[in-house]
Formats: sequence, structure tokens, C-alpha cells
Amino acid sequence: MKCPFCGKDDTRVIDSRPADENTSIRRRRVCDNCKKRFTTYEKVETIPLIVIKKDSGREQYNRSKIENSILLACHKRPVSAAQITKCIDEIENEIFNMEQKEIPSSIIGELVINKVKELDQVAYVRFASVYREFKDVETFMEELKKVLNQEE
Repeated sequence: MKCPFCGKDDTRVIDSRPADENTSIRRRRVCDNCKKRFTTYEKVETIPLIVIKKDSGREQYNRSKIENSILLACHKRPVSAAQITKCIDEIENEIFNMEQKEIPSSIIGELVINKVKELDQVAYVRFASVYREFKDVETFMEELKKVLNQEE
């Protein structure tokens, strides 16, 4: 493994432990050249998952798309980075546990919207407004009323 600081290949593992609820390995490494330490993570490589888009187009699954949409929905909300990461990990686990080679984007969208709803109600309404493609204020208000009625 190349050192991210000096670029030399002379690194060695000094500590390994499970991470992310045993779904990956965290390794502490030290560079024998510059003596700096850094952390790497190893995850099991899965079979490529193909997402079937609304227009019937297909593309490879991309975790960062889910991450970006949740980050955008949670912008300036009291939701920690750890909560967001945990949420994304849970969504990914559900997706990959389906053991399908192709999955419609609508199924992923529903998983995301349900997890965001558990995370933060304002983030949920933000995400829903884009995902459900609200056409007007009335549709938006109907969704808000649903959220408010669930609190009671």
C-alpha cells in the first residue's frame, strides 16, 4: 500500500480490527519511510449491481448518489455525519440482501425515503419534495399533513 504522505510502498499494518458492524476491516498502517500513520478500510467486493432508472436506462449502483441526496436533505439539520453514514449503510445492506443483479431505482428511492423519515422529519419533507416530484403547493401540503398526523 502506498503511503498517502510520501508515496513510498514501504508501509506495514500495525493494527487490524472489524469496523462498520463487521462489514469491513479497519487497518492502522505506518510508513517505514516517513514514519507517518494512516488508516485504511477493506470491504468485501460485491457483484456489480445495476440500477434500472425510470426511463428504463441502466447504470451501475453508486453509493455516493444516495449519500449526496441524504446530505442535501439533511443540510443545516441536527443530524450527525455518523447518523447519515449509519443510515446509508442500513440502506445498502437492505439493497444487497435482496441478492438481485438488477434493481429498479424506485425500490432504492422507497428505502431511502423511509430511512430519511426515521432520521429527521424536515429532511424527509425535503427529500420527498424532490423524490415524489411535487408539482404544486397543494401536493406539498398534503405530504406535510401526513407527517403532522403521524406525530399525534
